[in-house]
Formats: sequence, C-alpha cells, structure tokens
Amino acid sequence: MARVVELSYYPVKGCAGTSAAGALLTPAGLAHDRSFMVVSEEGGYRTQRRDPRLAVIRPAVSADGERLTLSAPGTEDLHLRVDTTGTRQKVDLFGTAYQGIDQGDPAADWLSEVLRSPSRLVRVPPEHDRVTDGMTPGTSGYADSCALHIISRSTLDHFNRKLRERGASPLPMNRFRPNIVLDGGDALDGGDDLHGWDAPHTEDRVRHLRIGDIELGYAKLAIRCAVTLVEQESGTRAGPEPLRTLAGYRRASQGGVAFGAKFAVLRPGRVSVGDYAVVTSWGESEL
Repeated sequence: MARVVELSYYPVKGCAGTSAAGALLTPAGLAHDRSFMVVSEEGGYRTQRRDPRLAVIRPAVSADGERLTLSAPGTEDLHLRVDTTGTRQKVDLFGTAYQGIDQGDPAADWLSEVLRSPSRLVRVPPEHDRVTDGMTPGTSGYADSCALHIISRSTLDHFNRKLRERGASPLPMNRFRPNIVLDGGDALDGGDDLHGWDAPHTEDRVRHLRIGDIELGYAKLAIRCAVTLVEQESGTRAGPEPLRTLAGYRRASQGGVAFGAKFAVLRPGRVSVGDYAVVTSWGESEL
C-alpha cells in the first residue's frame, strides 16, 4: 500500500523548495507552490536552465501568504510584505503572456545581487486563470505546466541502480523537484500485482488517484530538462547526469526523456505525509 513519504512546495519558481509534514492542496497545487516568479527587467521568466544560482535562494512564505522571506548564502535575509493588489504587468512563461504583480525595488535589488543579473520578483494575481494541458486539464500558478508533480521512491531507486552500474554516484530526489513522493507495496486497486508501487514508474500508469480526501487526475509524463543537471545545494551544474542515463531507457514518444508524472487537482483538500494513496483507475504508460 503506497503512502506519501515526502511533500514539497516551491514558493518562488526555480528557487529552493520547502518540505512540509502537511499542506493545503488548492486547485492550482500545494498552497503557495510557484506563486512567485523571478523575471528579467523585460518580464521574461528566469529558470535554473539559464540561472542555476536560483537554487541557492531559499524562500519562506507565511501560512497566510502575506509575508515572504528570501535567504541566500553570504547575503542578509530579505523580508517582504507580499503585494496582491498592485499594478499588473505582462510576464512571459514559455512564450505565453501572463500577468504578475511586481513586489518592489527591494526584492529586485536583492535578487539582482544574488543572481548577478537585473531581476525582479512578481506574484501570481488573485484572478490568475491559467488552464494547463494534458489528459486531465487543470490549473497552476507559475509551474512549468501542471499543478502537481509526483514521483515514486521506487522510480528513483531504479534510476540510481543504473547509475551505480555505470560507476556513477546516486542522485537525491531533489534533483527532480517533485511535490509528492510516494512509496509502498501493492496499490489498493483490487490486488493487481502488475501495479504494485515497488515497481518503478508506476506513476506513469495511474489515471485517477485518491490521497486522503483529495483526488488527482493524470495529465502527462514529466519531460525532463537541464534543471536536473543543477546540484540543488550549491546552485552549480554538475555534469551530464541524470539526462545521460535517462536517455538510455526513458525516451518519450513525444521527445525528450520522462521521469515522474504530472497531475491535475480534481478535488482539493489537505494532504499529509503518511496519507495512503489509492489508485482508482489505471492506464497504459505514454512513454
């Protein structure tokens, strides 16, 4: 029986995550997940693909979402009162125009110094109505795509065995920046041994998932990019893994390599570490 063993949300897109024992799940994902984004002066989103030092910025957002603290090595912490009513400005995310609320010059100055490039911080406006794609449509804040990213522990264990076979060191789960990590044996689907969570990439085949009171619908595979090459503690690119090894066995039919799966929120609620994960519908992997 699978359980939630890790929960993480990422208040500022591209920056370090926050681990939690429990969290509110909203239609757009875990509360405060990717609700802020660092942009260039022209409004283009910043990502670890181009700015790996984003990884060393550690955001902390208050439970009510009204205060944000940014921390980074060698820099004094910045404490902000979150602006949710200011003037909207156009921001770009993967070539699509959205709106953002600028969080002021102190945040811009602090980020520009840490990232060594002119930057500003924006927040998702309350009226944000983004529609995400995939098998189950949904919504999200400034995430790359869908509301939730799920990986099973067996998927990472299988990948790390392949790394060791190549003589390489294993990688931690945070290289893949999931929101929910699941671990466990047979799923509660009537005893189908083919769908035990001890098998790697079980999340590929899940179509409808219930965790506690929440319900999730499968959207698509998580296609991996160069962010996975960034060592999350140091904010530096660390070589060809995991993409080199994934290219040998996880090439997706739509291009790229897949690791983990994206889900839309069908019923929000509260999710906690230790909650059971019950699969109520299965499908074939899109790999």
